[in-house]
Amino acid sequence: MPLYNRRPEPGPSSANSPALPPAALPLSELLARVRQTLSERFADSYWVVAEIADLTLPRFDGAHCYLTLTDQHTTGRGAQLKAQARATIWSQRFQQLSAVFEEQTGLTLRTGLKVMLRVQVKFHEQFGLSLDVLALDPTYTVGDLARLRLETLRKLEAQDLLERQKRLTLPIGVQRVAVISSPTAAGWQDFVQQLQEAPYDFSLTLFPALMQGDDAPASIRAALDAIRGRRLEYDAVVIIRGGGSKTDLLAFDDYGLAAAVGAFPLPVLTGIGHERDEAVIDLTAHTALKTPTAVAAFLIERLARLEAALEGYGIRIRELAQARVQVENGRLSRLLRHAHLAAHGQLQDQRAALHQRIRQAAATPRAQLRQQEHQLTKRRHQLQRAARTAVRHHEQGLRRRGRLLARHFRRLHRRRCEQLLSQRHALELAATRLLHRAELRLAQLNIQPASGTIRLLTPKGQPFTGPLRAGQQVLLRLPDAVVPARIGGQLPLLLS
Repeated sequence: MPLYNRRPEPGPSSANSPALPPAALPLSELLARVRQTLSERFADSYWVVAEIADLTLPRFDGAHCYLTLTDQHTTGRGAQLKAQARATIWSQRFQQLSAVFEEQTGLTLRTGLKVMLRVQVKFHEQFGLSLDVLALDPTYTVGDLARLRLETLRKLEAQDLLERQKRLTLPIGVQRVAVISSPTAAGWQDFVQQLQEAPYDFSLTLFPALMQGDDAPASIRAALDAIRGRRLEYDAVVIIRGGGSKTDLLAFDDYGLAAAVGAFPLPVLTGIGHERDEAVIDLTAHTALKTPTAVAAFLIERLARLEAALEGYGIRIRELAQARVQVENGRLSRLLRHAHLAAHGQLQDQRAALHQRIRQAAATPRAQLRQQEHQLTKRRHQLQRAARTAVRHHEQGLRRRGRLLARHFRRLHRRRCEQLLSQRHALELAATRLLHRAELRLAQLNIQPASGTIRLLTPKGQPFTGPLRAGQQVLLRLPDAVVPARIGGQLPLLLS
């Protein structure tokens, strides 16, 4: 039966009859015919190669696995051809296939993985075309990963990035370390604990990064870029990650990450945590170790070797120094003996010459001393005579000056006495005049009193009675004031 409706063929009978519309089929009948045709045409199963574009893993026991498979390649003209189909791995078959696939490849099914599957074409009127997965070929996936890895290594080798790191000089005492790891990873904690238990001091700076997944290569490259700007602060870079499945470690086979490690200006040490295969960055790094604790042990062992070497150098230097000191001590002892003997001989010669010169020089100083002593004695007598003569002359001059001063003093004394007598006489005369004037004023006050009453009081304010004496203090009570006064002369007055 054909898969499409045929139009009636033109003929003599149809020339006179009107054209009839094609017979219509229900959609379900059409799709049923498609399903029947596909089941007859593709009854067998087929091996296909495709890439997993989307994946929905079972979330519970009895659930199925759903995939979206794609096939994309470039034609000779540069055009992109792409095919896409839905596929299903039923739950019971998925448990068998996934276990075998993971055991042989070390990988789990994931997006972006290229696989070879044995599928059977299925068509459903409601859900359309799909593929039932019957089997997986693990050897194809392993071979594809190996091919990609080989291509990556060839490109790195062509750019001299496999050996560039190894030509860098790794300091034997690495203590300033930039670490790229996840801050929550157990490998980072083990690495830190291992170094803290060591007897050496390490300066660690963590640059956090994702260590698995599709974003891990870009995250690690970003950490390397951050370290590059501060590369003078560190001796080396350490990239560490704990153990994991082979799928988790695929990020470390990334070409961009491996190239960044190979071209980095500081030595890079890796401790990715795998035991079977080497990651590509292990091959481009300066030194690759199996685990983070192995990296820590490597750093500690280098410092221990450095310490042992320094101790050995110190012991050797001390031995050489002691030997040199012994040699120099012997040489110095010989020189000291020779110098002592030479000095002793020179001392004896100089002592004999000195004694001879002393004997020769002793006679002349004695004669000179005797002559000087004679001259000094004569000078002493001359000085004594000259001193006595000078003293007599000075005594005579002092006597003359004393007499002159005495006469002059007597004249001055007489003159001063006369001046004092004259001043005394003038003062007495002035005092008498003042006293007389005061008496006259008092007399006038007693004879002709003013309009007001004036009374004489004692200094304490009491009425004054009795005789007045010269120099006596009194108070004069005037009509409008009290005036202190002193009696200036002898007045035979008796006040009552």
